Amino acid sequence: MSEKTTTVKLQTPIQNGDQMVSELTFREAEVGDLLDAANCSTEMEKIVTVMAAISGTPLPVFRKIKARDLASIMKQVGNPVGNEI
Repeated sequence: MSEKTTTVKLQTPIQNGDQMVSELTFREAEVGDLLDAANCSTEMEKIVTVMAAISGTPLPVFRKIKARDLASIMKQVGNPVGNEI
């Protein structure tokens, strides 16, 4: 059984080491992803922490995503933390 993923094209690519990233693929969040975000102090920090994890993107790199791209990601992927944490 394959895991459901969602791929989102970024309007503004981001740099990850030597590589320019123009799209990210997100998997469904797991309990471990939610636990990793549990100590974040704001809802936005929780969302970004989980989004980075479920896309396999280092958090410092994910933080470079433009706000309009995050809005597009949220629209397509949804809120991965919901009201769970």
